[in-house]
This record gives sequence, C-alpha cells and structure tokens, in this order.
Amino acid sequence: MFELKDLKVNYGGIEAVRGISFSVPEGSIVTLIGANGAGKSTTLRTIAGLVKAHSGSISFDGDDITDKDPSYIVSKGITLVPEGRRIFPDLTVLENLKIGAYLRNDNIGNDLNLVYKLFPRLKERSWQLGGTLSGGEQQMLAVGRALMSRPKLMMIDEPSLGLAPIVVKDIFRIIKEINNEGVTILLIEQNANMALQIADMAYVMETGAITLSGKGKDLLLDENVKKAYLGS
Repeated sequence: MFELKDLKVNYGGIEAVRGISFSVPEGSIVTLIGANGAGKSTTLRTIAGLVKAHSGSISFDGDDITDKDPSYIVSKGITLVPEGRRIFPDLTVLENLKIGAYLRNDNIGNDLNLVYKLFPRLKERSWQLGGTLSGGEQQMLAVGRALMSRPKLMMIDEPSLGLAPIVVKDIFRIIKEINNEGVTILLIEQNANMALQIADMAYVMETGAITLSGKGKDLLLDENVKKAYLGS
C-alpha cells in the first residue's frame, strides 16, 4: 500500500533522515519508535508534504507522492494527526471535525457518526470550543478530525504525549478500533511498550536511520529494545 525508499531529508546542513526505507502493508499498524531527535516526526511530515525530501521516493497505491502538495496527499487518502494535537481552539468541536472533511463534496454524516461512536465525549461536547477541552479530549478531537477525511492511511504522531496513563490506554484502544474499521495506521510513539503491543511491524530509528526492525511483539522481547526504550 505504502512504500518509502532511501528517503533523505535535510534541515540546512543537518541530515535529519539518512536514507531510510520501509513499507506499510494495507490494513496493518506500523510503528516507528526512538528517542527525541531521531527523525520520526520529520519522516511523517515529509510523507505529508509539509517538508521536502532531499532524495528518495514515497509511493502510495502505486502513485509517486514525493514532494506533492499536502492537499493532494490528503485527497489520495493519507492524513496526519500532528504532534501536540494542533486543533483550532476558538472553533467548536463540530467545526473542528468539519474542517477535517474540507476536501470532500459528499455527505459526511456517516463519518461524523463513526467519530461520535468512537468518541462519545466529542458528541457530548460538539458545541464546546476546542480550546476548553482536556488534553485527552483534544487528542480525541485531533484523531476524529483526521478520520473525517475518510483516510486509507492515518499517520499519528505521539498520541500519548502529556496524557495521564488511563487516558493513554483509552487512546490506544481507539487506535486499534480505527484499524479494525479498515484504516491502515503509521504510528510514532515514545511510549514504546504501548506502541509495540498493538503494532504488526515496528522500526527503531536512531539519529535519522533505521537500526532495527521486526514484528511488534518480537521487539517487545528484544533485549536491546528493553534496555533502551522499555526501562528494563
């Protein structure tokens, strides 16, 4: 479904991503784990068209989308839930969700119902301003907004950041539910334990390069991963 080949991304004279390659099979959950500054978010932002690639290629459903305009990439079925949520604080929950469907000309009612089914609290707060929601509710809104574009591939950047453990557990349960609805997931997460538990495939990034890969459950048992990312 999705393939990234020898991607390199530079920030000024710094090589932030150093020739990485990986694929995301349709219907799967794939995660990138690693420390801050490893190049994970830069990778997602490059896929989304927000950062230009220095070299390499990005293909989706057989189409080369390298350095294409973000609106084109969204129209192809790729959406990004950015780090830090980035909701519109002065718009209502419902208005934020409708913005997620801005490229669509069809009826969004079924998708809105799906978002409200996954996130009942958003339905309860549909007329509340986004900026007045709790951190967990804002993360739910960011994910719900991305779902409104009816994505084939959803990229999620650090969904657990700044959230209480009980909320994190809820967010990951919902990510799994979204995947069960047929949406392919590419996930970045510093909570390696949670990410590896739900991932079909995982890649470890260090200083812009992929240093280890394998099935999520296998990496959970890898001694190097345990020491570096699982605190054991």
